[in-house]
Amino acid sequence: MIKPWIQAFRLKTLPLALANTIIGSCLAASDDGFRWSVFGLAALTTVLLQIMSNMANDYGDFVNGKDTAERIGPKRMVQSGEITPKIMLRGIIVIGILCVVSGLALILIGTAGMDITNLLIFGVLGLAAIAAAIKYTVGKNPYGYRGLGDIFVFIFFGLVGVIGTYFLHTQSFRWDILLPASAIGFLSTGVLNMNNMRDYEADKNAGKTTIVVAMGVKKAAYYHLFLVAGAALLAVIYTLLNYHSAWQWLFVLSFPILFLNLKKVFTYKDALELYPELPRLSMASLVFAVTFGIGLIL
Repeated sequence: MIKPWIQAFRLKTLPLALANTIIGSCLAASDDGFRWSVFGLAALTTVLLQIMSNMANDYGDFVNGKDTAERIGPKRMVQSGEITPKIMLRGIIVIGILCVVSGLALILIGTAGMDITNLLIFGVLGLAAIAAAIKYTVGKNPYGYRGLGDIFVFIFFGLVGVIGTYFLHTQSFRWDILLPASAIGFLSTGVLNMNNMRDYEADKNAGKTTIVVAMGVKKAAYYHLFLVAGAALLAVIYTLLNYHSAWQWLFVLSFPILFLNLKKVFTYKDALELYPELPRLSMASLVFAVTFGIGLIL
């Protein structure tokens, strides 16, 4: 029974989930504010959120009748019958509880000694992140079926993830970190966009209105270009504004992988060709985050 759960967790998506924690923590380290306790709990909470989102997506698409035979993505555990909807729902609740415990510990440590207002703000943000992870495909009116998934991914896996992590490390805020936070948000949204490009036909026939379904795959390719190129540009701008060492350009090592991803988006003939590109873009985003972060510290 362990293998189906591991598949439901969709481990290949987890590197991308860690990108915002890495960027936020490295930004804090560059300001001499890094704390291992915050990093560990932030990473754990982010991974749990991603796992819960993956499980909720598996459950929600099946319950709402959106998982059809046309799907070409990873095997769904509820659709395949390996995990029943009832058991999957219990699993989501368990992961949700773990996420609350981990997130609460993170917030208590990160806001220790500060006004209770900060604790309450992060508490609300944490609950909102959990709700967003579940409501993507679960419930009577999932926002993922109305083309709003991209916005929520950008906000929670970009802005909130990076800025929140930085603040909990340093108990301070800098406006310029909106640039790398937005860069990671763009890359995270890019992974979702590529997923939706791959599933375009199945989503359209199932009545699942993603941004790709709304604009069509040709325009979605240019939207993808905007996201990936935008992430690179924002990283360059931040580096120029805060330049102190040539090591800060380490992140350009991820550019060739990102370029190949863009090339595939504009040249693929069959949606199946995009299937291996998803984990590659996820890994490229992690490489981007790690190299960008190392460059800040060196």
